[in-house]
Amino acid sequence: MNRVLVEENESLSKQAIQLVLQNQKIRKQLKQLHCHESSVKLDQNGLSSTENSSDSVVTNIMNHQTLQLPRDAGPLRLAAIAEETLTEFLAKATGTAVEWIQMPGMKPGPDSIGIVAVSDGSNGIAARACGLVGLDPAKIVELLKNRPLWLSDCRRMEVVGTCTSTSGGMVELLYMQFYAPTTLAMPRDFYTLRYTTVLDDCNVVVCERSLPLSHGDPVLPPPDQFVRAKMHSSGYLIRPYGGVGSIVYLVDHMDLQPETVPEVLRPLYESSPVLAQRVTMGAMRYLRTVAHDVDGDSSPVRGLQPAVIRTLTQRMARGFNEAINCLSDDGWSSMPSDGMDDVTIAVNTYPVSRISQGQFLFCDRLPAASDGVLCAKTSMLLQNVPPALLIRFLREHRSEWADLEVCTDIAASLGHAPLASRRGVSCYGSAPLLLSHSPEQRELLELLQMDSPTVFQDGGFYAKDNFLLQLCTGLDEASVGASAQLVFAPVSVSVSEDMPLVSSGFRVVPLDSSLANEHEMARTLDLASVLESGGRIISPSADKGPTCPMRSILTIAFQFPCEIQTFECVATLARKYVRTVVASILRVAMALASNLSPPADLKQTPGTPELLILVQRMLQSYESHFGIELLKGHSESIDTLFKLLWHHPDAILCCIVKASPELIFANQSGLDMLETSSNELQTLDWQKMLDENERKSFCTELDEVLQRGFAYLPRGVRISATGRVATFERGVAWKVHSEMPECLAYMFVKWSF
Repeated sequence: MNRVLVEENESLSKQAIQLVLQNQKIRKQLKQLHCHESSVKLDQNGLSSTENSSDSVVTNIMNHQTLQLPRDAGPLRLAAIAEETLTEFLAKATGTAVEWIQMPGMKPGPDSIGIVAVSDGSNGIAARACGLVGLDPAKIVELLKNRPLWLSDCRRMEVVGTCTSTSGGMVELLYMQFYAPTTLAMPRDFYTLRYTTVLDDCNVVVCERSLPLSHGDPVLPPPDQFVRAKMHSSGYLIRPYGGVGSIVYLVDHMDLQPETVPEVLRPLYESSPVLAQRVTMGAMRYLRTVAHDVDGDSSPVRGLQPAVIRTLTQRMARGFNEAINCLSDDGWSSMPSDGMDDVTIAVNTYPVSRISQGQFLFCDRLPAASDGVLCAKTSMLLQNVPPALLIRFLREHRSEWADLEVCTDIAASLGHAPLASRRGVSCYGSAPLLLSHSPEQRELLELLQMDSPTVFQDGGFYAKDNFLLQLCTGLDEASVGASAQLVFAPVSVSVSEDMPLVSSGFRVVPLDSSLANEHEMARTLDLASVLESGGRIISPSADKGPTCPMRSILTIAFQFPCEIQTFECVATLARKYVRTVVASILRVAMALASNLSPPADLKQTPGTPELLILVQRMLQSYESHFGIELLKGHSESIDTLFKLLWHHPDAILCCIVKASPELIFANQSGLDMLETSSNELQTLDWQKMLDENERKSFCTELDEVLQRGFAYLPRGVRISATGRVATFERGVAWKVHSEMPECLAYMFVKWSF
């Protein structure tokens, strides 16, 4: 009986998924009928267009060019291509068609998004992710197929035509456009075939690849501002998993035509880890976030539902991408250069409804009651500055780069002279109000309150609170290929899903994303004091030498709402503002880089003096108690000894025993065992690191160390910050200083998860 029920359930599940796919197709057809637009005949075999809106790819992107398909591209030919794509995709998702290696920096655990791998030496760049998602297959298909919903890099996706395969699957022809991440390269577009079907085992597959060429020519030529990229067989395999959700396999395999970009940018377009971070892992994180919200674990934050926050963050990021790219079919046109060519100016005429009355620009002073917008943007190369570190500084020290005097000059040029008298007055008010912090999406959304502007009599300004909506991504992530950005837009106090947003900000993209030299990085650094005093404050985790991204591209884009007749004047002042910001950031970058990479002719200490003294006493007391050297045969300087201890294979910890031991130091192996960083080390609860048996024996071991000066620890376990159990073969504990009995050191030998 159970077997019959299982078979019946599988049959019903397959029928339900097929009905969902048919429902999606019917919805597309109804949308076409309601639009009352003429169908485009693609061939004589019945392949029909399903998307003919006013801004469709056929009429808008192609500038009324006729879509030319190959003569043999009827439904039967497309179905054959679809089946071939399916076979190739499955070989990548579950087989060995691509040589996969683990994504560097990814650690498995309860908080991990799943298993992530990247290609090693394959044609193009490729990434694969596998994870459990608490959603049913039909919902996952619906979310993933709507790529612009979860990928802010996807500018547009149009379904050009559809047909049905002989097996009942859906074949779609897609045209997609992807934003460029910097101002130094052109955006990419794709013309692909997408195939959605249900396999015999009830697994759902959505696979996709670029449509083959006909007689050597693209079937849909790319617009002038785009470079045609190629998508190899990619897609999603979704396996129902009991009643808890689905196991999802994601594969992205592309050729982004790196030969078309400047030499300095090619590593960005040849990096599989970058593709994994931007697309593959982004999709998996989005699914897990939606599943988390569906489970009801998320509650409204400041009155905003999770779906509203997702919409706002997506709009913020998409608006910033639009500012970086400034494409002509969005209404942008370039202004002549002033001869220096370092700052590009583009202008656009916006509908009045897009920018609300009383809003302010990124400089927090300029009213946005205007009929146009001007964008000033630039990109520059940085050396030895990790993206997360720079963006974190820009977020926390806005006064270091925002020039209020230039803002007041722009305000005066727009006819708001009373503002110009407020030179030198700080424009930043209270601390940011956190709206959302998503560990899954690795992003932070906050609201910044600014000081109110001066009231003047002519009716233009009045006293009110001004706010910036600010989106930060990549702040806590420095893994391979991860970029970081700070995006902000002026808003009113009543934050809503459909409020107008004019995004400006910064993006830092690492260029050196090799698989061998990138690792997660944690730092404790007083950035403000470094800039003010020129001093060096270095934490142990900063001493990673070449493990930090050696080169990165910083892209800056600021948008200035203004009246059309003031474009020339505002352009001059906008260039001045951006150049001032660039100069400030270069000063910051030089200070940060000097801390990370000291000159070769200077002998720098890899830690603070206090930490060096602590390590020296740990080594001396170990030799005193056990009669042997911890670092055998080494008598180099304390700098060298510190590095040797830091990279020692065994986990070495140091703590102060109070009511409960408080960790003050751990070498890299110790941080790995505890799955934490130097920043978070002191926040760990010692008792939570012990299991029940360890808690019982802890007091006995502690008494022995305090009385005898040292103790040998039997085989045991420690629980990491993520809840994983790390076992060690043996351990030792000893007093670090005879005059400070409360300072103890521990070493756990041959630990593993």
